[in-house]
Amino acid sequence: MPTSACAASTDVSALSQPEYPRVVQQQEWQARARAHVERAQPWVDDRLRRRAQDRKHAINDFLFEYYPYSPTKLATWHPGHGVVLEGPAAREYLTHTGYVDVPDGVTTDIAALAKHRARLDLALRILAGTMSRPAVTGCFGLHEWAMIYGQDQEQVRHAYLPLRVSPREVAATVDSVGLRCTHIDAYRFFTPEAMPLNPIEPTRETQPELEQPGCLHAGMDVYKYAFWFSPFVGSDLIMDCFENAVRIRQLDMRASPYDMEPFGLAPVRVETAEGRREYADAQRELMEHTNPLRERLADVLTELKVSL
Repeated sequence: MPTSACAASTDVSALSQPEYPRVVQQQEWQARARAHVERAQPWVDDRLRRRAQDRKHAINDFLFEYYPYSPTKLATWHPGHGVVLEGPAAREYLTHTGYVDVPDGVTTDIAALAKHRARLDLALRILAGTMSRPAVTGCFGLHEWAMIYGQDQEQVRHAYLPLRVSPREVAATVDSVGLRCTHIDAYRFFTPEAMPLNPIEPTRETQPELEQPGCLHAGMDVYKYAFWFSPFVGSDLIMDCFENAVRIRQLDMRASPYDMEPFGLAPVRVETAEGRREYADAQRELMEHTNPLRERLADVLTELKVSL
């Protein structure tokens, strides 16, 4: 995993919520754009290098494959809605969908967002509903275990990753601890044998009513709801959500039955009582980091909705 990206994140933390004037001079916005590229580039370069070598990474590939936001898009800076980019160089943004020429420069065209109103309403419902509910911290990350429940090494979803526990131990852990998954995009990958063991059946229709802030997948999805609305959501916030999703995915896979030590990640042994306590503590810590991002994004999306 690129370590320099984390360092870069600290260097540009002041840009996460910049106080833009309505018109931003070319020198300033180009500096912000360069800072964003420097922040995103280690992740992008790592992804492209591994893809060229046909190598897989259980953490970083997930952020580009499960979430369909390309390396090029991640590395491209957008100021967000309500900002006018001044200067001749700003005209390059007219090659991107969602921008319009105005007397003072180039800005996002809110009319282009109108066709995504239903998606905007859905994202706001999910974000608001998630923030309104108490966290569930008793799932212990067993969704990854449920995805291979009743399977052997050759059948598992990530067949290129060796298991750190036997299929028998996977089944015994799921049977003894139980499943408590509230997220449709985790539940839908459960094996047919595991699905009946979950006390609820999450669906796409019930997602706004079931999402809760303790869920790792719900935390990672804040990144998805941010990039859904690029370029109207600024790239600084999208990058904050991306890096947060990386941290969440690390815990997700550390608690999984897969051996993550080749990726420099020690296991969280949720098959033990001590490991489950460790997981719940880490889960709460991640939730405390995610909730402010969720609130920031909800505020931005609400402003966009009002502007439509």
